[in-house]
Amino acid sequence: MIHAERLIRTCVVAGLILIVEGLCRTGTIPAPVMIAPSAMALHAFDVLREGRFTHDIATSFASIAIAAVSAVALGFAAGLAIHAMPGVRRALEPLIASYYAVPTFAFYPVFIVLFGVGALPIIAIATLLAVVSMITATMTGLDRIPRAFSKTARTMRLTRWQTVWHIQLPAALPYLFSGVRLAVSHAFIGVIASEFILSGSGIGYAISYAYNNFENADMYALMLMVLVTVTLVNALLNHADARFAARRRR
Repeated sequence: MIHAERLIRTCVVAGLILIVEGLCRTGTIPAPVMIAPSAMALHAFDVLREGRFTHDIATSFASIAIAAVSAVALGFAAGLAIHAMPGVRRALEPLIASYYAVPTFAFYPVFIVLFGVGALPIIAIATLLAVVSMITATMTGLDRIPRAFSKTARTMRLTRWQTVWHIQLPAALPYLFSGVRLAVSHAFIGVIASEFILSGSGIGYAISYAYNNFENADMYALMLMVLVTVTLVNALLNHADARFAARRRR
């Protein structure tokens, strides 16, 4: 069943690429609007070989990694603390549920004042965008831990941190990984989108610069790199998440 789903997904993606390729090659989509996917791939290879955007790529991926790790660590700690205080949780849950209705990018002037222009405000925005998914996943995972595990911890007289490390974390891990997957996705979105308006370097800035200067080949090559990278990362995380889900069902 899983292999059939993958085959269908691959066929759909390949079909869409071939359709766009044909439309570009026949001139239905004009070259100034979009270049063919094959041309994007070839130019992306040339860009990587020449190293013209190596600094921008490294800057973006470093910011994404820092934002994702920060969101996962802060989200897990916050979720653990909120879960341990039922009164605080009841007060915060409506705010958490409506969090993504808040336009996080509207606060970028505040982050510039606090952190200056550079990578820090971008990382801060991406972390804020990603952290709530980890908080929610942590609380959900802790809610799903069987009561027998907590009784076992009390019987063994484990300390609070021993209970977290040896009981709660392993039991909640399948749910926590769903939060990690979402946090990484939101970190990608937060960093790349922020670089369009906040940065003088990074993939987002490079795409914006290429667009403003009508350098379509560079723009589409960079967009393709982002798309391929996100697809590969999500595929790896989805594979791991599926394994954890299978473990959860056992």
